[in-house]
Amino acid sequence: MRSTETITISLPPSMLRSLKRAGAAENRTRSELVREALQTYFNLRYPVVEASKAELAAIRRGRAEIRRGQYLTLEQLTDELGTADRQAGLKGTRRDSRRRAS
Repeated sequence: MRSTETITISLPPSMLRSLKRAGAAENRTRSELVREALQTYFNLRYPVVEASKAELAAIRRGRAEIRRGQYLTLEQLTDELGTADRQAGLKGTRRDSRRRAS
C-alpha cells in the first residue's frame, strides 16, 4: 500500500512559476514544496494544543465525580440558573419600586 496519494490541483500561472523558481532555488520537488506549504497552513490554522498537567488532573477529577453520580443534568442546571435569574429579577424589581416611591 502506498504511503502517499496523488492529487491534482489548479494554480494560476504566476503561482506555478513561483513554485518552479522556489523548487529550482532550493533543489526540491514541487510536491515537497506543496507538502511543506500545506503543513505550515495546517499548523497555523489548526494548532494541536496539548492539555496541561493541571487540566488533565481536572478532567480526571471530573470523570471520577461523574462515575460517583456527582453531577447535574442540563435540565437541573438550567432550572438552577433560572431560579437565580428570577431571584435577581425580584431584587431589581424591589429597587425599582423603592425608586418610584421616593
